[in-house]
Amino acid sequence: MLLVVGMIALVSTLAATAMTGGLEGNRLRASAKELASQLRYTRAHAIATGEPQRFVIDPQGLQWRAANGRSGSLPASLAVEFTGARQAQPSAGEGGIVFFPDGASTGGRVQLQAKAAAWNIDVAWLTGEVKLSRATPTVDATQR
Repeated sequence: MLLVVGMIALVSTLAATAMTGGLEGNRLRASAKELASQLRYTRAHAIATGEPQRFVIDPQGLQWRAANGRSGSLPASLAVEFTGARQAQPSAGEGGIVFFPDGASTGGRVQLQAKAAAWNIDVAWLTGEVKLSRATPTVDATQR
């Protein structure tokens, strides 16, 4: 009886891992949610302080900086692609999105990829709204 229960637990664990994309899929989703959260925080901070705030991402270095000294890194297994306004770019190789006190922004997109899966974090320029959605990968993340 214990053997059957153990086998059912093992098969259930394997099935759950396969259906969710495994550990790499979980890292991808968690990283995308974290970046979206930090972008929303930066926007809220701009509105609350009445001063423009900048979110900076380094796609090659896998680092990000948000408002109020917040910063973090992304897993090395992810590929990162940034698209945004050149005027908001703090330095070569980095991408930036500036949020203004009225909630608007310079807009942009961060795409995170792992193997054959990808997530887009889109920031609307007019409203500053941050949206998270599944995407089609644009580069082969397995070559990273």
